[in-house]
Amino acid sequence: MNNQIDGRSSNYQQLDGRAKVKGSGCLGAGMIIGILVVLFIILGIMAYTSYNSMVTKEEAVKTQWAQVENLFQRRNDLIGNIVETVKGYAGHENKTLVEVIEARAKATQVNISADNLNEKSFEQFQGAQGNLNSSLSRLLVSMEAYPNLKADAQFMNLQQQLETTENQIAVERGNFNKVAQDYNTYIRKFPKNIFAGLFGFEAKGYFKAEEGADKAPKVKF
Repeated sequence: MNNQIDGRSSNYQQLDGRAKVKGSGCLGAGMIIGILVVLFIILGIMAYTSYNSMVTKEEAVKTQWAQVENLFQRRNDLIGNIVETVKGYAGHENKTLVEVIEARAKATQVNISADNLNEKSFEQFQGAQGNLNSSLSRLLVSMEAYPNLKADAQFMNLQQQLETTENQIAVERGNFNKVAQDYNTYIRKFPKNIFAGLFGFEAKGYFKAEEGADKAPKVKF
């Protein structure tokens, strides 16, 4: 009789031990699942905040680019008006005028989309603007021989507006580089660079300084 009781007790102990082992396994699996869920939530929050911050910074770059683009457009318009004014006084300076007109046309054709502000695009843009600067400088130098033109009120007004616009362009180009640097730095930092790659955010180009670019071109007579 005692042997039967002892056998039953032994069986109960074995069953209880198995139940404890099984319970421990379920608890461990539950903890792992819980940790994974927490990690996914954290990653989701990081992805959400990173994405929104990248969008905000990229929009700041696009807004600043629009400001720069507007000033370059104003500059091109002023150059066109200057060319028309010069024609009335120095129409025989045909070669120099044609160079400016052609360079202005090419510069106008080279546009950069706000969604494609990369280094290659900036090189093309600055190259076209550089050619326009050179041809305009040659034209302005040739105008030294026309005192009546230098005294023309309309020409003097256009010259002053152009100089002001050149100064504004220099300032806004610097501002663009600042917001572009802020954006580029943000998307390159870990772990933001991982999310930037996943969401397709790419680095923006910069305006590169040219020789003498620390000062706006002088267009005085």
